[in-house]
Amino acid sequence: MVSGREQDIEHLFRRAGFGASPQEITDFARLGFVGFSSAAAHLLDYSRIADDVDSLIGVPGYAGITAPGGFAPTTNIAHARQRWLFRMVHSRRPLQEKMALFWHNHFATAYSKVSGELGATEGARVFAAKPAEDSGGAKGQLELLREHALGNFRDLLVAIAQDPAMLVWLDGRSNVRAQPQENFARELMELFTMGVGTFAEADVYAGARVFTGWNLSRPGSGAAQHYAFNYNAALHDTEAKTFTFPIYRSGSTTIPARSAGSGMQDGVDLINAVAAHPATGPRLARKLYAFFINEVDPPDTGLVNEVAQIYYARGFAIEPMVRRLLLSTQFRDPRNYYKRYSWPAEFVVRSLKEVGPAGFSVNDALSPLVNMGQQLFEPPDVNGWELGAGWFSTGSMLARMNFAAQLATNQKFNLRDGARAHADTADALLTHVLDRLTAPQYSSSSQSALGDYARTGATYPLSDAQLATKVAGLVHLVVGSGDYQFV
Repeated sequence: MVSGREQDIEHLFRRAGFGASPQEITDFARLGFVGFSSAAAHLLDYSRIADDVDSLIGVPGYAGITAPGGFAPTTNIAHARQRWLFRMVHSRRPLQEKMALFWHNHFATAYSKVSGELGATEGARVFAAKPAEDSGGAKGQLELLREHALGNFRDLLVAIAQDPAMLVWLDGRSNVRAQPQENFARELMELFTMGVGTFAEADVYAGARVFTGWNLSRPGSGAAQHYAFNYNAALHDTEAKTFTFPIYRSGSTTIPARSAGSGMQDGVDLINAVAAHPATGPRLARKLYAFFINEVDPPDTGLVNEVAQIYYARGFAIEPMVRRLLLSTQFRDPRNYYKRYSWPAEFVVRSLKEVGPAGFSVNDALSPLVNMGQQLFEPPDVNGWELGAGWFSTGSMLARMNFAAQLATNQKFNLRDGARAHADTADALLTHVLDRLTAPQYSSSSQSALGDYARTGATYPLSDAQLATKVAGLVHLVVGSGDYQFV
């Protein structure tokens, strides 16, 4: 591994971020942060750091953007995808972006259906608008996920229930008293909170009635007009709704009849109940454990149970759960290193950070991401993407290898410049490349094969032309290897 870096800190940046470039590690040390705990605190306490990464778009030395005719990430979904990738690469708040990606899968919502109903421009807007730059002050779903990234899970559920993209995706905007729509109520219980086997079909219908009237409106006029949540009291079912699990601390399973004007409280009461359900904390703890510690081996039940108890004890706060995981002995145990399959977005962003992003347009990663199986703002269904080994097929692995070649070729001269001090011998060059890229320890046979590549057809010390070819080739082989697909 790289001299001067601790392996556990590298592991931390891969899991709680998207990896770190050599320059970022150097800058981090200059800030005076020493050791793992200090690094973890820096990532967790990101609210103290200015969220100014968008100001770097278009600045030389950073990843590029391709937007003929002007960059419009609020209204153009391809531009929105580019901006999110750019943020992942360059944000000084990587854990916030990492958690936004986690929630994007948890609350899977796809642009294709939403844009099919609202149109391409408004579809992009409900996913990617930022209030400060939107003429109507609209807030897209991605900004909502960032805002609540490490916040209160119950509050996040309320926000998601009122999110315009979600209201279209799960048909909430057509949920009315005369014809209750069950989709959101079902996924709220089955996917977002309690899980399969914790509720009955009768609960789904009762839940649909709870959310009747939670619809959409379009306030504003002209360019400021936008889609927004609206509680329509006239369309709410005011009768009592009974469930098979407790809704209130008293043990009552019935949401009482209320006037239409007070009926929005029905939805709040149900969200409070499912957030507090005994199955929700453990389920969320297991998902976070797999995301941050290990998805390959059986989970540490003691730690999962402890994190679940933190969820309830801290009033459904996510940050203490994530903090406990990152500071656990299990997180720093080398046996848990490289025990998670990288998502395509993670692979692309880590590659850009470790290989180099200068002069590479993130637009050129969008099609490779699709071929790898992940298009941002387009999960395949309400279950989200199939994680773990499900990311990998012959085609998706080929796409990763091709991206490694594309990026290495794009960066060959930058890579050459960074490798000049290591061009005297094949071993020195290989050591430099392996130090720069944080793949797990290669087997002796794989290491030997890389060494053979470094030596074949080359005369050391290398000329600039030979060095550019050899270092780019080595980077391609490492980033495209099976070992590099784990984080």
